[in-house]
Parts: sequence; C-alpha cells; structure tokens
Amino acid sequence: MKRLVRIVALTTVVCVLLLAVWGVVIEPARLVVRETPLALPGWPAELGSLRVAVLSDIHAGAPHIGIDKLRSLAAAVDGSHPDLILLLGDYVTRGVLGARPVEPETTARILATMTAPLGIVAVLGNHDWWYDGPRVRRALEAAGIPILENAARRLEWNGRGVWVVGLADLWTRRPDIDAALRGVADGEPVIVLSHNPDVFPTIPPRVTLTLAGHTHGGQVALPFVGRPIVPSRFGQRYAIGHVEERGRHLFVTPGIGTSIVPVRIGVPPEISLLTLGAAGPGASVAPSAPRGDGSDAR
Repeated sequence: MKRLVRIVALTTVVCVLLLAVWGVVIEPARLVVRETPLALPGWPAELGSLRVAVLSDIHAGAPHIGIDKLRSLAAAVDGSHPDLILLLGDYVTRGVLGARPVEPETTARILATMTAPLGIVAVLGNHDWWYDGPRVRRALEAAGIPILENAARRLEWNGRGVWVVGLADLWTRRPDIDAALRGVADGEPVIVLSHNPDVFPTIPPRVTLTLAGHTHGGQVALPFVGRPIVPSRFGQRYAIGHVEERGRHLFVTPGIGTSIVPVRIGVPPEISLLTLGAAGPGASVAPSAPRGDGSDAR
C-alpha cells in the first residue's frame, strides 16, 4: 500500500512538473495560425470573401516575445497572405514576471513590415495607455499604422465599401460607438475593433462583426476546469473565439503574449486568420466550425 502511495505521489509530482514546463517554457513560445471561416448575415454576397489577420495582446518584451519573435510574427502574418491586417491593442508589456521591455517604436517598425492589399488598421489597449498611450500611438502612426479611436475608416474591396470602426479602450478611455458610427454609410458592412470584448452588449445590430482581444483566452484552459481566470465582467462568456448573440457576431482572439504571469496552457499564442463572407444562399464561406488546433507557424 505504501509503495502504491509513493508511486501515485511521484506520478503526481512528475505530471505537475511537466505541466509547468509546458506552460512556462513551451506553449508561450509557440505561434499558431488558426483559420476560421465566418459566414455573416450582414455581409453582401457581391463583396466576396475577405481574408483578415487579427492580432492582439502582443505584449512585446514579455517572456518569449522579444525582437526576434516579433519578426517571426510579422513573417508568419505575411506568409498567410491576408487581405487586411487588424491590430487590437496591448503592444507593450507592463508588470509581467521576467519581462524585458521593448520600446514601442521598435515594435511599431517591425509590425509595419507586414503587408496586405487593404493595409493595417489598429486600436490601442489598456496596457498601452497605462504605459504611455500618446507615445504608443505616435510610434504606430509614425510607422504608417493608423490608429482609430471612436472613429471609422472606409476601405474598398471588390468595388464595394467595407467600414472599419475603432473604439477607445473600455478600461482606460471612453468608447463611444454612436460617435464612431456617425458618418458610416448604411448598407455597407461594418467591422468594429475593440480591445475589450465587454463592449459587445452595447454594439448595435447594424454592425456586421465585432473583433476583440484582451482576455488572452484566459491563458490557461484545463479539461473539466475550463478557464479559471478571464479578465472580463462576463466571465467565460466572451473568453475566446466566435460568439453569436441575438444575431450579432463577436470574435475574440486569444492574442500573442502574456500578462502578469508568463504562462499559457491550452491557449497557444495565435494569429487569428478569419475569412469573412456572406451567410445563406450565395454564401462565400462555410459556417464556422469548432476551434481546432491550428497550424504551428514555428
């Protein structure tokens, strides 16, 4: 009996150590490209499909997110051949164990090397404002990456308009969806960028798709336990992936870096590659499927 207890104890210790190595050393260093088709009711069939690379919570300078990783990230995005690149905030690191901060100007220059026919559009997150929001904004804009804060930009795709609307960060600023949508033409699809998904209940039905980050997918997702910590007042409701509520659509990307504790278990760093298209007859993409493992970009 004592021998059995020792074996069980030793097995438990080994499993805990292996999980710790995976969560601290291996998983946070990965980079997955996960493709998700989204058939959206508000997307005109005549527009065709739009391939969008979504990045959030890069946290440059956090463990495993140094300059070389930023370059690998940019190369992986380019290798996925998106039509549009959308950045959802938190480019800097603050208060992460083991961090070696990277200047926002350096991060911006590397991100600006990514290319897409419709370019790059970005918003800022809470960590950017806690660090120095005006400086982060200047760095990105000086590199040629426009920042939207309660503002909209019209893009043209296949001869039709697509609007990208950026909201101010929920925790540190004042998002104003009404002001952001002012001037947006009726009848054209609208993609809203918000660092924080908790704004989703306030998004009106005229918005085709809301994109958000911030949650990191909880950083840890365990079988039978779920995601113990999600920085959202809605708990796991908007933790990760595609959410549909009352005909409105949200997609939350789990991001790239880590915050506070440099651990990821079951939630690898992800470039979310979305193919947006029409739903129903004449649909240009299939309905979204359950989240798979994605393909490793390393």
